[in-house]
Amino acid sequence: MLNVTALCTEYASAGGQPVKAAQDVTFEVPAGKLFTLLGPSGCGKTTTLRSIAGLERPKTGEVRVAERVVFSSEQGIFVPPNQRNFGMVFQSYAIWPHMNVFQNVAFPLEVRKQRPSRKEIADKVMRVLGAVQLEELAERDATKLSGGQQQRLALARALVMEPQLLLLDEPLSNLDAKLRHRMRFELKRMQRDLNLTTIYVTHDQSEALALSHEIAVMNEGRIVQIGSPRDIYERPRDRFVADFVGTTNFLDATVISANSGNGRCQVSTRFGALDVQCDEPFRQNDTLVVSIRPEDIELSEQRPDRIDGENIVAGTVHAKAFLGEYLDFQVKVGENILLARAHPSLRTPVGEPIHMRMKAEKCVAIPGAH
Repeated sequence: MLNVTALCTEYASAGGQPVKAAQDVTFEVPAGKLFTLLGPSGCGKTTTLRSIAGLERPKTGEVRVAERVVFSSEQGIFVPPNQRNFGMVFQSYAIWPHMNVFQNVAFPLEVRKQRPSRKEIADKVMRVLGAVQLEELAERDATKLSGGQQQRLALARALVMEPQLLLLDEPLSNLDAKLRHRMRFELKRMQRDLNLTTIYVTHDQSEALALSHEIAVMNEGRIVQIGSPRDIYERPRDRFVADFVGTTNFLDATVISANSGNGRCQVSTRFGALDVQCDEPFRQNDTLVVSIRPEDIELSEQRPDRIDGENIVAGTVHAKAFLGEYLDFQVKVGENILLARAHPSLRTPVGEPIHMRMKAEKCVAIPGAH
């Protein structure tokens, strides 16, 4: 449905050298799917979104929506943003304070060239207010809405134009933590029920994992990995992705024996030899980094029996923190510390011995020098 190909967008800078905000960005989004651009501030995700919307003019590349080219540097095509039929919701909702809820949503229809009839406008507005569950507040002043209601109002105003593509730029970042969590479910329900093709920009990895059908992780203007939320979390391809998405332990390692038929190899680490998951082709003596998520380290006071494909490491509880539904443990092995996560029922005191069991498939080998 949406195809973005080799998109490059630059900004002029005071020093004279252009700032390459988005570089060679390529991805496609099937109809009815939610695709997230995820990355830290300044990585190029908002620039990419604005380039798709037509609010920035890329230097090179192509943007195609349902076989319609809205930008092409090669063909000299640039469709103005108001002619692209995209809906966009920004970080600041830009609600018109002098209008009520109904008037806010109706306004985009009333100013379009081919203005619908009054009845058509009313029908469209009430239908979209129903979709965002604001129909009972149609007559309320926009300034008297809560933060979550204002966010839904901004969505309704974008949806009333029946856009081909919905573009969302950090729409939940102004909400408090509990409301943001609840609005994730609202957004996911709405996107699914209305079958909206959506591009979502966020720096919040939990938000991206919860909402997306597919995620593109960006860094320094480039996409470094595209995949499903589970792929991005469980099979990061480089250290940046593993570090940015969630919490992880990194172990520098050297390959002892190369890939076997089951996609595993044995590596040497400061914790001893470990069997790890090797999705890339590694050779003996290659250096790499092993990523192990804290929740994938199983803790026990008794040494467990080793099963093929599992790693057992003995250590000492260095510190622990109670966080309600789980405990964070720092486990010391020699002079090194690993972070592990366990159920609160595990009460091993600080200073006492403890054993860690790690499945090879959860120890992910990532290319990279020590």
